[in-house]
Amino acid sequence: MDSPKVRVVKIVRILEKAYPSPRTLLAFETPLQILVATILSAQCTDERVNKLTPALFKKYPTARAFAEADRAALELDVRPTGFFRNKAKSIIGAARKIVDDFGGRVPDTMAELITLPGVARKTANIVLSSVYGKAEGIAVDVHVKRLSGRLGLSAQVDPEKIERDLMVLVPRKYWLEFNYLLVNHGRAVCQARKPRCPACALKKICPSAVL
Repeated sequence: MDSPKVRVVKIVRILEKAYPSPRTLLAFETPLQILVATILSAQCTDERVNKLTPALFKKYPTARAFAEADRAALELDVRPTGFFRNKAKSIIGAARKIVDDFGGRVPDTMAELITLPGVARKTANIVLSSVYGKAEGIAVDVHVKRLSGRLGLSAQVDPEKIERDLMVLVPRKYWLEFNYLLVNHGRAVCQARKPRCPACALKKICPSAVL
């Protein structure tokens, strides 16, 4: 049987063939936009976020605009994404810190990003990989958490502990794409309630496959 490190490279190569252009499905044009969109995507589909953000980004085009936003108004703006009170609080808090401490520019390091209110490692990793092309970790969302367990890559349940396991197993050159590969596969095949194991390209090397 292959070692976990050998198997994870096989997983990546198989998924690269299935999903040749792995990237976030969130629509954005600037670092601020992907930051806000990622905050909004928590417990919400990318499709719903993408329907809302064009009008949102037109109304709040800069970090200062978000920082000075009326919280009640912003809550109404983002209400369709769920958990709108916490999300509005996080967006305003992050924007204020971006304006006050970073000159209005979204920072480009993990250490700085995670100082922003409402921004944990997952969101920071998405921002770093999507707009700055930096790999300082591997974003662990619900799809990555689920597939990491099913594929036998991590037995942890805490996202940061899962990320640490993955950073040991996954070669750094794959860190930028690894989240997107697992997210794409989780949506298309390895779904939460009814994984489509017979149709899965990983079925021969997945310890959880039910054929």
